[in-house]
Amino acid sequence: MDGASEIESLKFNLSDLNEDMLHTIMELVSDGIWDWNANTGFVYRNPGWYEMLGYAPHSLENTVLTWESVMHPDDYSRVMALFDAYLEQRSDGYQAEYRCRTKDGSYIWIEDRGYVIARNDDGSVARMVGAHRSIEDKKRLVEALERRNESLEAIVEARTQELSRVNEQLQAQLEENRKLAQTDELTATANRHLLSTALPQECERAQRFRQPLSLIAMDIDDFKPINDHYGHALGDAALVRVVEKVKQCVREGDLLVRWGGDEFIMILPNTTLADARALAETIRHNLADLPPVGDFQLTLSFGVVQRFDEEQQTGLLARADQALYRSKVAGKNVISG
Repeated sequence: MDGASEIESLKFNLSDLNEDMLHTIMELVSDGIWDWNANTGFVYRNPGWYEMLGYAPHSLENTVLTWESVMHPDDYSRVMALFDAYLEQRSDGYQAEYRCRTKDGSYIWIEDRGYVIARNDDGSVARMVGAHRSIEDKKRLVEALERRNESLEAIVEARTQELSRVNEQLQAQLEENRKLAQTDELTATANRHLLSTALPQECERAQRFRQPLSLIAMDIDDFKPINDHYGHALGDAALVRVVEKVKQCVREGDLLVRWGGDEFIMILPNTTLADARALAETIRHNLADLPPVGDFQLTLSFGVVQRFDEEQQTGLLARADQALYRSKVAGKNVISG
């Protein structure tokens, strides 16, 4: 019996088991089994889950972010739509096929099934268990059968190699074009286009997993006078120096975006308002050793906000901009929020 079938047969009894007993049983199952406590965010994964992807047992973080990090980005939206439909009781079950990244960087196809075994009083999910199993062999078999429809194996092999070579070139070009389309040319930060896709996704993730999400809006003080007095070339150089200092404070998972001109937005997933303010303070102090541009010291003003429950990206950005405006009114080198 595979892992998904085992979970199917046990799903009506799992809620009666205590957590230690359930995890002990999961240790004995060969396929990849997971147990998500939605109220705490803790995710237990048995050794079979890790071994399927080439990792040492229990070597990754026990959070939903581990699941997201190994999922192929092209499969993410489709899988999350199926996942949300089941959590919100718009479908009878959760089952998805998608690609997962292994430790060596390659991807394998897996089948994922999950069942809610407990809900909170408000109907939200309290606990969910599920199973991953590799379907890589099945996918490879399907591909092999499809190739047999070609007239000759030699032609198929030659064509496959040629297509693979062309595909690699196209993928490399597409990746380069994607980076160019999402990167600000002057500062090498993310650009406004990437913000329009990344921020909605972070709002959805924060809502789905009940995690905090904060923004820092930043604006260089006296940037227009610097440009007016010393020219745009020197102004651009000053802008780059400021960004280099800010980048030193960017944590893994954060996203620094050039919002326009000398204004920047930093997206801070799983970050409270207090931690976001502390990070803004760190950035402010980090700029202190920058040399002045003529009579102008290079400083930033900050607007710091945390997402409200159910708040979408438009309202969050508007509040960040308002907080930044208050900092500008209060004077230079100020943090408001």
